[in-house]
Amino acid sequence: MSKQAQFNKHRVAGLLVAMGVVYGDIGTSPLYVMKAIITGQGGMQAVDEKFMLGAVSLVFWTMTLLTTVKYVLIALNADNHGEGGIFSLFALVRHRARWLVIPAMIGGAALLADGALTPAVTVTTAIEGLRDVPAYVQLFGAGQNTIILITLGIITLLFMLQRFGTNTIGKLFGPIMLGWFTFLGVSGFVNLVKDWTILRALNPYYAWLLLISPDEQSGNLDSRERLSGNDRC
Repeated sequence: MSKQAQFNKHRVAGLLVAMGVVYGDIGTSPLYVMKAIITGQGGMQAVDEKFMLGAVSLVFWTMTLLTTVKYVLIALNADNHGEGGIFSLFALVRHRARWLVIPAMIGGAALLADGALTPAVTVTTAIEGLRDVPAYVQLFGAGQNTIILITLGIITLLFMLQRFGTNTIGKLFGPIMLGWFTFLGVSGFVNLVKDWTILRALNPYYAWLLLISPDEQSGNLDSRERLSGNDRC
């Protein structure tokens, strides 16, 4: 095997690992955000086309701006000899002013809080979808206690797997996320060709209309919409 072929093989493997470690988080956050937004407005029967276009536009532009502005333009250019993270950046700037330890502590606390809250919110929201499965309701009922027990079991298993390292986790979840994104892409395309209306949500004008609308509880909506980027903040 030539060096170029080996390089391409390792590059594909690296992309698969990165998909399992990083992009799985990005790919799942908007899902429970949309559920929270629609539920907060009273369910599907209470929302119209204008609201849905605005909500999808808000999620799309939140994710886009966080990725392009925060990461591509700022985070990737702010590193300490190739290392990133709040503490690595603090080590880079601490000689400039002693008070910078304060934002470093706040950032570290936010990082710990995010690490504790995000798995709980993500897994719980996913498991709550079982309530829509009649067989599950017949066996376990629609109570919250069973949901909590299943969630605790999954989170415990995931944290036990983390001891094997990020590389192992990436190899394990990479193929899963590849299948997940493939499913999202195919199902999204199939539904898109039936009705192209949702593409209007790419226009940020609809997001702005929803935010300034007094009829859509935009203040509460904004707080729910921020969940789409909570893992990236």
